[in-house]
Amino acid sequence: MLGDISGVSKLCLITGRTDMRLSINGLLAIIRDIYQMDPYANTLYLFCGRKTDRLKALYHDKNGFVLLYMRLDSGRFQWPRCASEAKMLTRQEYRWLMEGLSIDQPRALRPSGKRDF
Repeated sequence: MLGDISGVSKLCLITGRTDMRLSINGLLAIIRDIYQMDPYANTLYLFCGRKTDRLKALYHDKNGFVLLYMRLDSGRFQWPRCASEAKMLTRQEYRWLMEGLSIDQPRALRPSGKRDF
C-alpha cells in the first residue's frame, strides 16, 4: 500500500499518462489548471506515467504538500488508459489498484451500491 492515507477524504485518479519527471509544482499545475480542482482539498491525487510500474501520489496535509512515489519490483498497475480525465475512486477501488487489479471489477465483487469513504 501507498503510505497511511486514513486521513484523506477523497481519492482521485488522473487517467492516461503523466510525465513522471514532474514534481510537486508540475503536478499541482495539472490538478489546478487542467482539471480545475483544488490541490489543497483533502484529496489524494494519483498519477501514472508511460511505464505502469510506478506512480506518484500528491496530497496536502496540515503543513504542506506530500509527494509519494511507488515503483513495483515486478508487475504493473492496471491503470486506465482512456483519454485523460480525473476519476474519483472508492477506497475499495484504490485497494484493487494497489493490489495490481483493475478498478473496473465485476458487479459481484462491488459493495451493494454504497461508497466506502
